[in-house]
Parts: sequence; structure tokens; C-alpha cells
Amino acid sequence: MQTQLLNIYDKLLKHFGPRHWWPAETPYEMMVGAVLTQAVAWRNVEKALTNLKNQGLLDPDRLYRMDTEKLEELLKPTRYYKMKTRKLQELNRFIVENYQGIPEAMFNTVVFNTSVFNEELPVLRAKLLKIYGMGPETVDSILLYAGGVPIFVVDAYTKKIFYRLGLTPEQITYTKLQKFFMDHLPGNIRLYNEYHAQIVALGNKICQNVPKCIQCPVSDCCSYFKETNFN
Repeated sequence: MQTQLLNIYDKLLKHFGPRHWWPAETPYEMMVGAVLTQAVAWRNVEKALTNLKNQGLLDPDRLYRMDTEKLEELLKPTRYYKMKTRKLQELNRFIVENYQGIPEAMFNTVVFNTSVFNEELPVLRAKLLKIYGMGPETVDSILLYAGGVPIFVVDAYTKKIFYRLGLTPEQITYTKLQKFFMDHLPGNIRLYNEYHAQIVALGNKICQNVPKCIQCPVSDCCSYFKETNFN
């Protein structure tokens, strides 16, 4: 299975090239982006991030103490901006109250090597998941991209693509899908980072609800493609 997954990865990388994801100048900017990108296109997130940057507000302490209505106004380019304002406020509260407003400090408690996590990772992950609005995908994005923790991020694209490829069940849970990748891939941060980015590119550009199979770089190993073209 590892050979098969790495073969898929190589085909995607050759087709799309390195994705340089996640686009952010600092770990904290990445964390904010992970919250704001829920249910909205990235171009809208960029507008909100620009608003925050122009006001010098990409700082957890300043956002934590900021007037709610003013923050809502800056986040309007994103959908559900009132809800996202609360999510961001609660994340900032967590950083300020637990890590003196220093986002990087939370990751210093996570001790890991390439294959075995110290118990601090599940503890930190559980704490992040308790924050209002922080689901597994958002939390794992923060851990991987901002914290440099080797944890595989899965999303709706991952679930759809690997079901179509014939490698995972259609109704697989987030936890089981994540375990599938982490059980069969080397625990490498750069690999996890780039693989997820490649999956997003494939899902966004080709493997859509009505897939453009003729353009797909992994159609030769895809069960969906074979079934729809030979039956």
C-alpha cells in the first residue's frame, strides 16, 4: 500500500508541481487562515487577512482584546463572518491565556520523532478540539502547517478521491482515513504537507463532483475511471 500511495503522490507532484502550501508569512497567520478558510474560497480569506495586516492586527493578543463588531467588519469577505469572528476570538483566548500570547509556544510542548509521538501531542490536539469551532481538519492543519507536527490532514477531497480510486470506503470516518495514511506513509512532515496540497489541487481542479477524468494524472489507477469507461 505504501508503494501505491507514493506512486499516486509522484504522479500528482509531476502533474501539478510543488504547491507551496500553506501560504502564510508566520505560523499565526497560518492559524488564522485555517479558521477563516472554512466553507469559503481562499481568495476571500486573502482579502480578510489583508484587512488584518493593514490594521497591524495579526497578533493574538491584539485580536483577543479587539472590539467584536470591528473584527466582524474586517472579516466580512469570508462567509459566516460573525461565527468566524467568535471562532478566532476563542482561539486567541486559548493562546493568550495558556501561552502568553505566543502561538509557537504551544508547539514547544509537543515532543515527537518521525514515528512515535510523545503523549503531549494528543493532549494538545484534544485541547484545540475543545475550542469553539475547531474541528479535526482545522486543528490538524494548525498542527501540521503552523506547528510542524507530522500529522496527516484529510478533508472532503481526500475522502472523495480515495474512494473513487478504490482504496478506502465511501463512508470512512475522518479518524480512520487519517490513520490509513499515517499507517502507510513515512511520518515525514514535508511529505504530509505536500501530499495534502496535491490532493486539494486534484479535488479542486479535476476530481470534482463531475470529474474531468480525461485530465486526471492518476486515472490509470482509478477504479471510478475504469468502471465508467469500460462498463
